[in-house]
Amino acid sequence: MNDTLEDKKQSACLPRRWRRDERGTVAVIAAISFPVLVGAMGLGAETGYWYLKHRKLQHAADVSAHAAAVRLRAGDGKPALEATAKLIASQSGYSPTVGTLAIGPSSSPKASAGTHDRLEVVLTETRPRLFSSIFSKEPITMKARAVAQVEGGAVACVLALSQTKSGAVTVSGSTSVDVTGCDVASNSDAANSFLMSGSGSMKADCVHAVGGAATTAGLTLSKCEKVHENAPVSMDPYASVAEPYPWPGFACDASGTKNIGNPGQKTLVGTTQTHPSGVRVKCFPNGLDIKGTVEFEPGLYIILSGTFSANGGNVTSTSAARVQVGPPVNGYDGVTFFLANDARLDLRGNVTVDLKAPTSGPYSGILFFGSRSQTGVSHVINGTSSSVLTGALYTPASSIEYKGNSATTSGCTQLIASTITFTGNSAMQSACDKAGTRKLLADQTVKLIE
Repeated sequence: MNDTLEDKKQSACLPRRWRRDERGTVAVIAAISFPVLVGAMGLGAETGYWYLKHRKLQHAADVSAHAAAVRLRAGDGKPALEATAKLIASQSGYSPTVGTLAIGPSSSPKASAGTHDRLEVVLTETRPRLFSSIFSKEPITMKARAVAQVEGGAVACVLALSQTKSGAVTVSGSTSVDVTGCDVASNSDAANSFLMSGSGSMKADCVHAVGGAATTAGLTLSKCEKVHENAPVSMDPYASVAEPYPWPGFACDASGTKNIGNPGQKTLVGTTQTHPSGVRVKCFPNGLDIKGTVEFEPGLYIILSGTFSANGGNVTSTSAARVQVGPPVNGYDGVTFFLANDARLDLRGNVTVDLKAPTSGPYSGILFFGSRSQTGVSHVINGTSSSVLTGALYTPASSIEYKGNSATTSGCTQLIASTITFTGNSAMQSACDKAGTRKLLADQTVKLIE
């Protein structure tokens, strides 16, 4: 049917009405679009918010891992590492009420098995969604991971473990100490942590003091311009070694004599029982007094009380090459003397000491081991110029006085004690690659590696 003239007129007028209705159309389109735009803006803002939260969580992981590694460098155990990491992480924005913290060895494939110089901190936070909750009710879980490592450090042969004593390492009198080839370290934070007085002299590569130092012109450093004050704490390398005494079912023969040997004669001393670790052991309940030349069979010797003294004789330890006393026992080619209770060393006078620590086993590298409860005990070592002590003299709670003509110019000697005093002419070396000792390092640094 053909359109009438009136229909054509009405049709021609329709675009004009649409133009008159444009404003309403835009309003409809805007009403439909604005929620989408607001939603997109909300999601964008929320995405930025979670990104910022994750950055803060990563920062907390980084600083807490670094702080925990500083405590690791100082030799602290896992409880102290965890407490430090939690404290620093909380102060850096991490919320323990909505998250978890895990600390342990690095899980990185780059980390070798048994690595004890690095640690990993993993922080996890779970928070409710914001605008995005209209799409999902699952909470947002964020994770941050950081790995810190203790690295570097210089080889040391003298370490005082006391954290507060003045003169934790002391060179006094007219003593002359030569430890060229290794460093000296003091963990004391006292103003005179390292102390020199009188006409005493010392030669060393470097000296490190957690606190300050009081020195004289007698100090000669070959690798440092001056004492490194305010240095980091040096780790006790033997802190994880368990004390060998006591153990269930152990009984020391109370009738055991303390007098061993005769002047001008040679005496062999052997072990009598087996320690739970498998090492052969002998116990002296009342000290040990050496006369003449005495050889000790490889093994562990426990002195419960009294004094280990030697005057006017020789003290030597046997090894695999000394066939007159048989081969090493349980792989032991040296001796360890454990000083329990108030037992102390008093090796002075005309005595030549030639002792060697075992190079394997639970007490590898430890020649003298003072109990960690030996506070207030002082050990004296004063041998002849031909004395050789190979291994660690480790008395973490008691002091060592290294005096007289002691000289360990061959092999490896480590002095690790609460405090150390040099009062005689002494020389030591630290060629410890084959001695079975653990590395004694000073001035180590902490670095974030992942």
